[in-house]
Amino acid sequence: MTEAAELPPAPEQARDVFGDRYADAVRYAELLAEAGVQRGLIGPREVPRLWERHLLNCAVLSEVVPEGVTVCDVGSGAGLPGIPLALVRDDLKITLLEPLLRRTNFLTEVVELLGLDHVTVVRGRAEEVLGSLQPVHVVTARAVAPLDRLATWGIPLLRPYGEMLALKGDTAEEELKSAASALSKLGAVETSIHHVGEGVVDPLSTVVRVEVGESPGGVRFAAKRAKAARTGRTRRRR
Repeated sequence: MTEAAELPPAPEQARDVFGDRYADAVRYAELLAEAGVQRGLIGPREVPRLWERHLLNCAVLSEVVPEGVTVCDVGSGAGLPGIPLALVRDDLKITLLEPLLRRTNFLTEVVELLGLDHVTVVRGRAEEVLGSLQPVHVVTARAVAPLDRLATWGIPLLRPYGEMLALKGDTAEEELKSAASALSKLGAVETSIHHVGEGVVDPLSTVVRVEVGESPGGVRFAAKRAKAARTGRTRRRR
């Protein structure tokens, strides 16, 4: 069993960010530090910086998420950023999408333990659920893949005129430039970089926003989506 470092106390900013859900945020941090490390979902070296680098860093994503929308957190892993976002925004309907069983088991346990009724856990890859998962307003992701590859998975899950919000680091601007052609082919109409978490995290969290037009994923994925929808209707009639 992996020995985890001791989880530090929650910083004062956590009370302001999580509000009424502060106790749930603390419990989630404890679960990450204990079961999360034991099951190999996070590394033991991450425990001392769980609050600043992970929970708060993800929670401030809420600053750029519109009100009352549907969200799919692609490659949710241990629930980052989906669960911190859910703790601060009960107006959202969030799907945690994750292909690995040990991770979805953990996510399901966390969602039930914290009473996150507005969160659903789905096991699968983004390309596998295309057509079966209801298109969403917003796709979120963190540390899943380079932006061009991430967009290939995430953008096709969007509704027309939806947006992908990817938490990135210092390479955000470089990734955005190198992915420009791929994003255009996937139906992106506008891109931007936002820095969020003023007064909460230092350095600020960097968010790459990719907004799409009426055909998320472009022509190729429109055909795939239509085919998946037809297959789903055929199965339901049987």
